[in-house]
Amino acid sequence: MACSADSARPSMPSRITAPALPSIAQRFTLGRLVATPNALAQVPADDMLASLARHASGDWGDVCPEDWQANEQALCCGSRLLSVFHTEGGTKFWILTEADRSVTTVLLPEDY
Repeated sequence: MACSADSARPSMPSRITAPALPSIAQRFTLGRLVATPNALAQVPADDMLASLARHASGDWGDVCPEDWQANEQALCCGSRLLSVFHTEGGTKFWILTEADRSVTTVLLPEDY
């Protein structure tokens, strides 16, 4: 992805235990949902769940045009997916779904 950092994985994610995502048409499987401790502390649950639903529907949030196109291509080719969102308070956070769709991670950019 053109505007993204390298492919290192975030450290020490925690599993998200939350109610089901809002009912929307999912374009891919999210796999296991996890979040970094920093994301859990700074992203309200409602913002996280709404953004996960948007991510799963193919709404990539505030990514640059190159990353938007890369995500659309990744749906066909099986590459990693990246979305960028902001909480109502303005905190930027990312959602990454692994290429094999086994795990989706919510993290802050500084957690990467």
